[in-house]
Amino acid sequence: MTGVAGPAGGGVDPEVRAGAGGPLLVAFAGLPGVGKSTLAARVGAALRAPVLPVDPVERALGRYGLTGDVPGMAAYGAVAGLAEVQLGLGFSVVVDAVNPVASARGLWHDLAERAGVPLRVIEVHCGDEAEHRRRVEARPPEEHVTWEQTLRRRAEYEPLIGPRLVVDTAVAVDPLPGILAYLR
Repeated sequence: MTGVAGPAGGGVDPEVRAGAGGPLLVAFAGLPGVGKSTLAARVGAALRAPVLPVDPVERALGRYGLTGDVPGMAAYGAVAGLAEVQLGLGFSVVVDAVNPVASARGLWHDLAERAGVPLRVIEVHCGDEAEHRRRVEARPPEEHVTWEQTLRRRAEYEPLIGPRLVVDTAVAVDPLPGILAYLR
């Protein structure tokens, strides 16, 4: 499924806030700098759902000397644990993560199944490479992401297979209404 919705309008349908049959798990995926965090925050606000980003957890683990591949998966595991608690309390949850490989994405499928909630995956990309690079290079220094690192991650990024909404943030149309319609 691909698409970008039309311009924003009106309030959020109460049915979308809670998810059409109760809580749901929303997992964002995409490279650094494509606009995932911005969209995840907007979706979280519209759903009145907690947004759980993986990057700050990974940075915190790094401050304690945990570096390399293991902390990356540990950060995903920690966020999955927090998401499970929130889903158990009846809240929808928005996960903000690169989700570059099938093993990381599998956490969200497994969690949704255990929690008995629908999983909605939103893959975000920026179809304008110059704009994508500008966004990466404009990020705050504490995020430690260079354009070269982003290109390496893109080379390692496993194609996302399965139902999802694909959003191109280079298109000059607000994607939020389309995302909220997809979450119904």
